[in-house]
Amino acid sequence: MVRLSKFFECQKCGECCKGYGGAFVSDHDLTRISQYLDITPERFLSDYCDWSGGRPLIKTEESGCCIFWDELCTIHKVKPRMCKIWPFIDSIIVDTSNWAVIKSMCPGIRDNGNLDDLVKCVRSVLSEYDKA
Repeated sequence: MVRLSKFFECQKCGECCKGYGGAFVSDHDLTRISQYLDITPERFLSDYCDWSGGRPLIKTEESGCCIFWDELCTIHKVKPRMCKIWPFIDSIIVDTSNWAVIKSMCPGIRDNGNLDDLVKCVRSVLSEYDKA
């Protein structure tokens, strides 16, 4: 098993909370976040989301940051899948050069290890999350 810390250690800087495509919200995320905020899913979608490609995307502030970023994530306990697995996202498996793109904006990314180990790590993270 490849250790996550070999590739990433969160610096809590919020760079991943900036626009860069935004955070999509799945039906599962929608339910959890709405319950956490004590609002209906419909209200969450209308008040806190924009739409892209027919899917809800959490709104961003003028600064480019997610509306739930305030020095730390204010919905951390229920943040969307995309945020929970960051930076071990599906696109790394598709094209490992995406790791360099992420590294250019994230100070927590490490170059330690080879790309085969990185792909194994990403697959492991995705598998663990999808079991939960």
